[in-house]
Amino acid sequence: MIKAVIFDMYETLITHYTTDLYFSEDMARDAQVEYEDFYRIWKGTDADRTLGKMTFREVIKRILVENNAWSQEKFDLIIKKRTQTKEKLFEKLHPEIISMLEEIKAKGMKIALISNCFDEEAAVIRKSILAPYFDVICLSCELGMRKPEKGIFSKCLEELNLSPKECVYCGDGGSSELEAASGFGMKCFQACWYFSPNNEGILSRKDGFVQLERPLELVDRIAIS
Repeated sequence: MIKAVIFDMYETLITHYTTDLYFSEDMARDAQVEYEDFYRIWKGTDADRTLGKMTFREVIKRILVENNAWSQEKFDLIIKKRTQTKEKLFEKLHPEIISMLEEIKAKGMKIALISNCFDEEAAVIRKSILAPYFDVICLSCELGMRKPEKGIFSKCLEELNLSPKECVYCGDGGSSELEAASGFGMKCFQACWYFSPNNEGILSRKDGFVQLERPLELVDRIAIS
């Protein structure tokens, strides 16, 4: 019997591609740093930021200082715009996301989140409109481990007090999450409702997994699992 649904966050519950982006090239422009120089440090600290070893603020300050571009005004602007952009993602949800979460709750099931994210994203997630629906939140930057590592799945199941067979996993498929969750013993569904020409080449359909075109399809699938 299914007792919980574990979700991915980005491109599953929310998406970057229905609102303005504020990625590395945009930050480099506001920093007035050549993109190659900005990206070298940004990409080079990706693992440390994902695992919580470095904060977003620390990395932005390092980029500005090492490129002789430091100013408090630029630093504050980048922090502000990055935070606001992340907050706006929760204003552009697929229209069935809330209904899906409410129906899962109404069936007496728990809801968990496993997300690879940075500290500035974690802060936004925890105060978002979706946060109250989660019984368990496992964020890579807080736990020091990330998908597809088994540890983050084990931690989530431990917090839920459930076995893999009692849970289903739903995500867009990035970070080899579906393969990892399936190998752990969970039934998996690929969330395809945010797939669009805007993210073609970034997201891809995966053979061997049930693909869902609308969030409420997940509720129907769970009912017959």
